[in-house]
Amino acid sequence: MPKLKTNRGAAKRFQRTAKGGYKRGQSFRSHILTKKSPKRKRQLGATLQVAAADVKAVRKMLPYS
Repeated sequence: MPKLKTNRGAAKRFQRTAKGGYKRGQSFRSHILTKKSPKRKRQLGATLQVAAADVKAVRKMLPYS
């Protein structure tokens, strides 16, 4: 069996947590920030857990993490 390739785009977006899940950053924080409230921008800076429905797809893209 050949080695599996890691999806490099996914590797930059997701990190494995200690319990085996994946964490991700949030979108909507890169531009057009003037109309967004400070509270909204602050909360968008937080990292979140990848949804249970998406974990299988992320695991497939990151075979060695």
